[in-house]
Formats: sequence, structure tokens, C-alpha cells
Amino acid sequence: MEDRLRLEVIVASVRPERFAPVVAEWFLRTARSEDELDIGVIDLAHTSLPTDLTSTPEVEAFRNRVGAADGFVVVTSEYNHGYPAALKTALDSVKREWRAKPIGFVGYGGLSGGLRAIEQLRQVVAEIHMVSIRDTVSFHEAKRKFDADGNTADGAAIDAAQRLLRQWAWWARHLRAARAADPYPG
Repeated sequence: MEDRLRLEVIVASVRPERFAPVVAEWFLRTARSEDELDIGVIDLAHTSLPTDLTSTPEVEAFRNRVGAADGFVVVTSEYNHGYPAALKTALDSVKREWRAKPIGFVGYGGLSGGLRAIEQLRQVVAEIHMVSIRDTVSFHEAKRKFDADGNTADGAAIDAAQRLLRQWAWWARHLRAARAADPYPG
């Protein structure tokens, strides 16, 4: 369906024994229940982007995928009060393709639940002309919030995910129409 919104979910952690797949799969199950969304996954652990930001065929493929999306949700851990370096490389690897698109955040970690990483990301995505969705999903002490099947009973997170997706879809619809009617300057 042409009018479906293309959401790319970016999995930011690349560490070998990361918890990211559990959180990402939970969020993807939630997002896939929305009929108006066409969902893809960009797992940075399996996306070869050079840290020196040179152009490669992999970067070109990534650029095309970012360009084709209506917006993004990042699933990010928090490491040392910040977000993963692989995510910064991804954000810096392309330029215009991010512009005038919404981005939401699902954070997880220890006591902060990834919120410090998300606050830093809001500054970065503003600089590359993205629209940051205000409501976020945050899992404090994340490993305690999921059962063996990857489900959570965290009502606040479940509610936040629904709000995030509704807000994301609103922005994605309106920004897509605006980009088509009047290409974003810059």
C-alpha cells in the first residue's frame, strides 16, 4: 500500500552480548500491530559503516535506505552516560536524507533507563534537521523488565510505546506531505 508510512527501526548497540535484540523485538512486535506502518530494521551490528565517514557501497546502500524512509525510531542503550558510537557514525554517514523526518527513541539501561543517551541524541538530531518525538520509551534496569520470552509487564513502557507510535505517525504523515509539496531547504 502506497500510503503506508515507512518506519525504519535502528538498533544502536553493537556489543557482542548486547541486550538490544530483546528490547528491539518487543518494540517491533508493538509497532507491527499498526496497520499504517511498513517497518524495516537497521541493526548497526550488521551494517558496515566506516568510522572515517568515507563513501563506500555500504554507505550508499545505507543512504538510499535512509532516504526512502518516512522516519525512524532508535532503540538505544546508554553507555557511560552516552549513546553508542556506532549510532553517531550512522547519523554522520549521511546528510540530507535525514532532514525533515521524525525520529523517536526507545532507551534502556541501568538506573537512567537510557534517558541521558536520548537527551544527547535530541541535540544531534536537531542539528541534522530532524524532528524529535517528545514522548519516549524508557526501561530502567531493563534486564529485570523482560521475561524469558522477551515480553514486559511494564505498563508505563507499553503505554509510552503506543503514544510514541501515534505521535511518530502524525509527524511522518505531515512531514512526508510537506516534503512532497515543498522540498525541505538546506
